[in-house]
Amino acid sequence: MMRKALLAAAIAVILASFASQSVAATNPFMDVPASHWAYDAVAQLASRGVISGYPDGSFKGAQPSTRYEMASIIARALANIDLDKASKQDVEMMRRLIVEFKDELDALGVRVDNLDERIAVLEEDIGGWSLAGELTFNAKFGQAADKGWYSDDADYAGENEFELADYVLWLRKRVNDTTNFAARLERDSGNVVVWANYYVTTVLPYDISLTVGLADLDWEGDLELYVDNEPIIGDWTFNMFLFEKDWGIANLKLLAGRANDDAGVPSLGDDPTSPIERFLVAGLADFNFSERFRGGLIGYWIFADEEIPLTDNSETDTSVGIIGAYAGFTFTPGVEGKVIYYHQAQGDTLAQLLSGTATNYDDSASAWKAILDVKQDVLKFTSVWVEYGQIDNNFLTNERFSVYSDLGVSATYTDGGASLLANMPINMNSTKIYGVRMDQEWNDKWRTYLRYFAADHDTAGIDDAFNWSVGVGYRLNDAVEFELVYDAIDYGERNGDELRNGSDNIVRFRTYVAF
Repeated sequence: MMRKALLAAAIAVILASFASQSVAATNPFMDVPASHWAYDAVAQLASRGVISGYPDGSFKGAQPSTRYEMASIIARALANIDLDKASKQDVEMMRRLIVEFKDELDALGVRVDNLDERIAVLEEDIGGWSLAGELTFNAKFGQAADKGWYSDDADYAGENEFELADYVLWLRKRVNDTTNFAARLERDSGNVVVWANYYVTTVLPYDISLTVGLADLDWEGDLELYVDNEPIIGDWTFNMFLFEKDWGIANLKLLAGRANDDAGVPSLGDDPTSPIERFLVAGLADFNFSERFRGGLIGYWIFADEEIPLTDNSETDTSVGIIGAYAGFTFTPGVEGKVIYYHQAQGDTLAQLLSGTATNYDDSASAWKAILDVKQDVLKFTSVWVEYGQIDNNFLTNERFSVYSDLGVSATYTDGGASLLANMPINMNSTKIYGVRMDQEWNDKWRTYLRYFAADHDTAGIDDAFNWSVGVGYRLNDAVEFELVYDAIDYGERNGDELRNGSDNIVRFRTYVAF
């Protein structure tokens, strides 16, 4: 048996390192004088309620304690742990004590599995720090049927490729109850490891949340308005101040950001009249009117840090203003209809550069889509996502990238990657897009999916485009998953532009590891 004073000292050492603040305590036990070597430890634990004495006011620290007394002290000590101050050694000591006194803890009615979960949390969040990451490795086997873009893409030279597609490392720190730090290391397009995210979130007065630093913005994704493609607008990363206030029924977000070196904000590439450093002011008002009906407004204003002076003492105008509205209605649990609409106004200079040879060019444009989202719980064997939308051919998206691509090669219009919208012209017509995706989760190991999307550019001399995929995934364990996908795309024919004609297909075997 162990003496109670010795156990108290050991537990006090742990709690001292865990404690978020020092505790001024007076020893309540008459048989533990101030000169006793365990005085401070006993006083601290007594003040926290971790230990208690006998009815006569004594502690009897020299008396051997029973295992039940020791188990009771361990259980109460765990309730006082502060994650911010834990060390690996302290966590390991607690684990050993739990294992040693498992039977006694059970007899006291303390569920050991709960204590093990508590210790697991401590180990994952030692000192407030946590580390997580993911790795994606692709083996691609492709064949260019005509003059497709898979084999022409700079990142996909030849028909076959082994590719370390992505590796990400998340580093997080819980600074205190209201402040958190997060950073993400990943590989950029030049195969250089960079800080893709680096930001802090905290809480201001009136429960206003503030995010400041290099962070992501994808409000369409947050609102579940796209499935496996890209948003019409958004999915950017840049330096920002983001303020958020949540009232329950309503959530308001206001953002002020700046994109350095054209970091993810729509631009005109290398055109000298297109400043590459821009500000973004954005807002989101999201309302949950009831359990069945939600909706809101989105606004973006993108403008140059400094426009270029012109000879008539005016300046270029490359700004873009976007206002959007969305809504969702749940017909029954697991079945929701959704719609989003955008209207866009382009600055005069931007419109002139975009128009090129297009006649009767309008500097305003719109885009919208309607979605029926049916979860697998409803149909039992599959989920169904049905989508129909229209995008004006002069609507400026994220560098006019493909908004419908799941292929893992290159998804952007400007990079020349595989894209359903590769042949989308710039004129006053609209492109109609429709498609369906179905996912089947057969069990905790196996899943499959099917998808089909098509685009009608509504322009003479440009054929419709079609894209379909079939995939199967196998989850080896909680950390490792494999996926085999066959994907085919037909860009159609575009008169006068042989590079963009043809079709492609590809087989991709993906290994995904989360750690």
